Amino acid sequence: MPTAAVVVLGAGSGTRVGADLNKVLLNLRDRPLLAWSVQTALSVPGVDPVVVVCRPGERTAVATALAPHIGEHELLLIDGGATRQASEQAALDLLAPRVAAGEIDVIAIHDGARPLADADLFMRAITIAREYGGAVPTLDLPGLFPPSVDHLVGVQTPQAFRAAPLIAAYAAATEAGFDGTDTAASFARFAPGGGTIRAVPAGSTNLKVTFAEDLPVAERLLAD
Repeated sequence: MPTAAVVVLGAGSGTRVGADLNKVLLNLRDRPLLAWSVQTALSVPGVDPVVVVCRPGERTAVATALAPHIGEHELLLIDGGATRQASEQAALDLLAPRVAAGEIDVIAIHDGARPLADADLFMRAITIAREYGGAVPTLDLPGLFPPSVDHLVGVQTPQAFRAAPLIAAYAAATEAGFDGTDTAASFARFAPGGGTIRAVPAGSTNLKVTFAEDLPVAERLLAD
């Protein structure tokens, strides 16, 4: 039976969070920020493999940071690129042979700076993607839109998609020179036949750690 693969993106930097190292290696409570997402992905039934995309030159540091937190599980580590799209492409290239062989039918891509996404959110995104084609967690943003806009939502991760159309979409995006802001942008524009994407309601606790003040907020959310 085909499995779902989860890609955790950790190829960013610590510039906006005010750190001199990659922010996903900063500690949140008793473990690196990245370890929270990786542990959650590993706990989701039917997920195999989990791929961590590293900033070039940091693969050893990431492996060392994650080793105490993954038990007997095996991770695949791959170097990312200069952009999010390039990092995602590196992971898709790694998974493509298993997709072609029919071993993987869904790929979920998650931002390693979102440590509080739970296993249920991963599972719901994967299940909806398997049924419809694509799934994106969303959060209503009341009071943040002008009068001319009826409704505004924030888009989160993990975003999940049927694997073969996702790989085809990224190949077409590369050929077109398209660099999307997130996975859904490339899938919606370039998936064969058009990518159908369904929203997955997500809570406000799925915080993205971007600035220094986000770390204590994440600490408080974990304590609730």
